[in-house]
Amino acid sequence: MLTVSQFDLPLEDPVLKFLVVLIIILSAPLLLNKIKVPHLLGLIIAGAAVGPNGFNVLTRDSSIVVTGTTGLLYIMFLAGLEIDMAEFKKNKWKSMGFGAYTFVIPFIMGIVAAHYILDFNWLTSFLFASLFSSHTLISYPLVSKLGVVKNRAVNITVGGTVITDIAALLVLAVVVGMTTGQVNAAFWTKLSVGIILFAAAVLIGFPIIARWFFKKVSDKISQYIFVLVMIYFAALLAELAGIEAIIGAFLAGLALNKLIPHTSSLMNRVEFVGNAIFIPFFLISVGMLIDFTVFFKDFETIKVAILMMIISIGGKYLASVATQKTFSYSKAEGGIIFGLSSASAAATLATVTVGYNIIIGETDLGEPIRLLDESILNGSILLILVSCTISSFVTQKNAEEILQQDNEDTMDETNPETENILMAINEIETVEPMTNLALLIRSKSTAENVFALNIINEEKNDSSKKNAEKILELAVQGGAATDIKITPLTRYDTDVISGISNVIKEYDITDLLIGISGKKGFSPSFVYNLYSGYLNNKTANVLVYQAIQPASTIQRYFVILPKNAEKEPTFFHSLLKVWNIARNSGSKIDFYGTDETIAVIEKIRKRANIEASFIIFNNWFEIKKVFEKMKDNDGLIMIMAKRNMVSYLPQMQRLPDYLNDHFRERNFLLIYPSLPKAEDYRKDTRDIANAKDFVEIGKIVGRLFK
Repeated sequence: MLTVSQFDLPLEDPVLKFLVVLIIILSAPLLLNKIKVPHLLGLIIAGAAVGPNGFNVLTRDSSIVVTGTTGLLYIMFLAGLEIDMAEFKKNKWKSMGFGAYTFVIPFIMGIVAAHYILDFNWLTSFLFASLFSSHTLISYPLVSKLGVVKNRAVNITVGGTVITDIAALLVLAVVVGMTTGQVNAAFWTKLSVGIILFAAAVLIGFPIIARWFFKKVSDKISQYIFVLVMIYFAALLAELAGIEAIIGAFLAGLALNKLIPHTSSLMNRVEFVGNAIFIPFFLISVGMLIDFTVFFKDFETIKVAILMMIISIGGKYLASVATQKTFSYSKAEGGIIFGLSSASAAATLATVTVGYNIIIGETDLGEPIRLLDESILNGSILLILVSCTISSFVTQKNAEEILQQDNEDTMDETNPETENILMAINEIETVEPMTNLALLIRSKSTAENVFALNIINEEKNDSSKKNAEKILELAVQGGAATDIKITPLTRYDTDVISGISNVIKEYDITDLLIGISGKKGFSPSFVYNLYSGYLNNKTANVLVYQAIQPASTIQRYFVILPKNAEKEPTFFHSLLKVWNIARNSGSKIDFYGTDETIAVIEKIRKRANIEASFIIFNNWFEIKKVFEKMKDNDGLIMIMAKRNMVSYLPQMQRLPDYLNDHFRERNFLLIYPSLPKAEDYRKDTRDIANAKDFVEIGKIVGRLFK
């Protein structure tokens, strides 16, 4: 029972403390969004107001610190998890370039100011300068919320953050070692070996462990807890290696990047919990460190604080301008680089705390002489407030400009066909795999046009009706877990084929998904329905899918294309499904096709990058040699053709028998492109065949691969 004394400040009752924090998390975005102030800044200011240096409503105790630390690790983990790996690899040298700029420029400015303005010795000057080289991606949730995390500028900023933070923290380790007299051959050996072992354990070991876990454990709650374990375990390994925990969290994100598809329910849970609880706790805990009274303590604190802000903000601005000019980025992209990299928090706080706690001597009065004195500690707290404020405003402004520009570019391009996806489901075991596939192949604009269908061919059979309701409810729940609306459809019909065909016409379906049970494979009845029924529809792509393991655990897909595939007018709509699988899952794609087909696909990749390899393959009679290259955790995708299409091959008819014999334990997807309108067939074929570059294909492809 609550008593009056329990309302004394600071609050001690855990229920009251948690309630206050939740009220702040709830109200800050609602109130500040109306006046165009980033809610991240509101949470920091609220933390300062209720913290020990404000109205002393809450103390920054262990519960706040632990939850806040999780929030910081979460930010870095999400940065690694959401990064586009294909773009990351493509821009690795640019990330290193930005990392060099954002470390060296503030570092040099800091050394000069410390030694020649503040009269610090060289060792203290180096440590002081390292405060400004690091930065925290505190405004990353803003770009994530606005959906611009795949922008190239965001990509190189995230990569550069790891480089500059590692460099800054290494400076901290070396300076502390030199101060305590521990820098020797053993020190360097331990540090370098520790970092190498740590990186290998996370980047190589974590994917192996996670792939095994996700294949064996399907429980959603257990999968989420496993992700949290990986975050903290990587953070612990980083600390054991002698670097900060945030680096471990980021590498954990990279390690799990391809195992948690961006469209999956697990990704939705990871983002939801982080943005709802952990990250706001971190921002509030940062705010609790801020003490506005330090401005009025003495002139030395004010002088140091102003100097620190000039070096930090100015150095990061110069680094972002240098990056923008070097790589010919737009003004908005340069702005978002500055916004993301201008916030000082985690690494800065860690460095100044360590430096403040190291005592290198005593004054004549017996007072301790610290490596970094109290004025720098207070200046750092003010730097956190100012830099986070600037970071929030600048990031939001430029992210909105980039988003607006992307939308304008999209509007300028040819509108694609409406995408309506239909899952024909009749067995419970195929519901989850088919739902996951539908979410993987869908385009960004398809948030509601996904349907789940069950055909009941006995009108008054209560058992069939209940089974249909159960199956469709599972599909709806699977979509809801990723914020995608799946519309359930129950149809009574004497014939399954005619029922599906009528639904395709009624809902203007563009993609029909049919699931195969690994136990049954291609049964004679299914093969008959496929060739005599499903493939007779002319308006929808038909996708036949067998899933033996979760799609998230597939490392690589072998995509085999027949000769003349690129000459089919509907080929690009089918290829888009492969592209979306690559983008949404992060799996590597190996394309096998003729010279002409591969040339067209390579042109597309220049516009919409994915991680892919291209292998010339001209003889379908040798297709078994391609199958023999496949390993465990590889999947097969084959672009097929219906009769009378220019890419049709008689061998395709025998494929189901081969898959039955050799692919019962492996994932595969067969894509049968829809047929074009007869009056457009020759014209579209000629236009594609004669196209010399992707721009010329533009009217046919439109913005599909955007």
